[in-house]
Amino acid sequence: MPFPTMNNMHPKKYFTGMLVALGVLLGGCATTPAPDAGARRSEAIAVIDKVNTYWQARTPAKQWAFWDVAAYHTGNIEAYRVTGNERYRRYSEEWAEHNAWMGAKSTDKARWKYNYGETEEHVLFGDWQIAFQTYADLYQMDKEPRDPRKIARAREVMEYQMSTPNKDYWWWADGLYMVMPVMTKLYNITGNRQYLEKLHEYYEYANSIMYDPEEQLYYRDAKYVYPKHKTVNGRKDFWARGDGWVFAGLAKVLAELPSDDPHRAEYVARFQAMAAALVRSQQPEGYWTRSILDPGHAPGPETSGTAFFTYGLLWGVNNGLLPRAGYLPAAQRGWRYLTGVALQPDGKVGYVQPIGERAIPGQVVNQDSTTPFGVGAVLLAAAEMARLADR
Repeated sequence: MPFPTMNNMHPKKYFTGMLVALGVLLGGCATTPAPDAGARRSEAIAVIDKVNTYWQARTPAKQWAFWDVAAYHTGNIEAYRVTGNERYRRYSEEWAEHNAWMGAKSTDKARWKYNYGETEEHVLFGDWQIAFQTYADLYQMDKEPRDPRKIARAREVMEYQMSTPNKDYWWWADGLYMVMPVMTKLYNITGNRQYLEKLHEYYEYANSIMYDPEEQLYYRDAKYVYPKHKTVNGRKDFWARGDGWVFAGLAKVLAELPSDDPHRAEYVARFQAMAAALVRSQQPEGYWTRSILDPGHAPGPETSGTAFFTYGLLWGVNNGLLPRAGYLPAAQRGWRYLTGVALQPDGKVGYVQPIGERAIPGQVVNQDSTTPFGVGAVLLAAAEMARLADR
């Protein structure tokens, strides 16, 4: 491509032409000017509006406080934060009121459990505690005086849990997303350092049973650790949504963890190591397969893991923990998948693996496969894309 000459060309067009030509000579990385920040933000906000309008129009706010629905609300709150759309906040508030600002509702502490369970006695099971994230956020959004009802049950449950000698509360990867951010949020409300101390104690236990230091990824839980469990091709099986929960959970913790926390550097290092492992395993089309390191185990796109990874990468770039040059392209590839493949014309978020705990060979995941937690994950990613434009 020849360089432009001034001749009768307007000076602004001349210098624009020079920049384009230089870009071609330096590798053809850009032949048209990049969209401005306002356009990028508008695109992200439009995605949020399309996704949330579809979801909220078809889904009553009055649903239970278990993890599948509660995870949606963690995304809806971030959608509210970047848009200021009161309809989003009111939707989460109605959900919280419906659940009386509680997770599992048993009042008999002697019967409280934390193994897997969907009953009202599974108060200490993290899948019931994720609701406390949204309750804490809504409490913080109150004008003074804030409504103490919103966090009363969260404090009762978590402070009872912290009074026990047990440390094995987070025995599955999902639990790190469900509860780690609860601990930082309640610390910031109460100033009680025990929340941060127990956060690290429970996190260390989870690492001891699920983390693979060689691959720098998490197994879903202890029964999936290699070589006890393998993919169909005999390889390590890291479930994308499981690692998505962890990666997104670390981002949410770091967003609110005080700068003087003695373990902050440890969380940062783990977040950065996971980011590097994830970028290496991303598919060219922008998604991650359900078994991260063995695409042949359960081939094809999957949205929930991809959305959590995209959110985490964008958050890391936005907050200076991941170098922009090394990680933003991967985040942008994930975003293109989310908006170009996963998001359907009517606003439905497709290609979300149904509720489960592993990558299942032969399981059908298509454009009609959607779930509340998958929608929430896309909202998280879209909110961070809006913040990227803001920066």
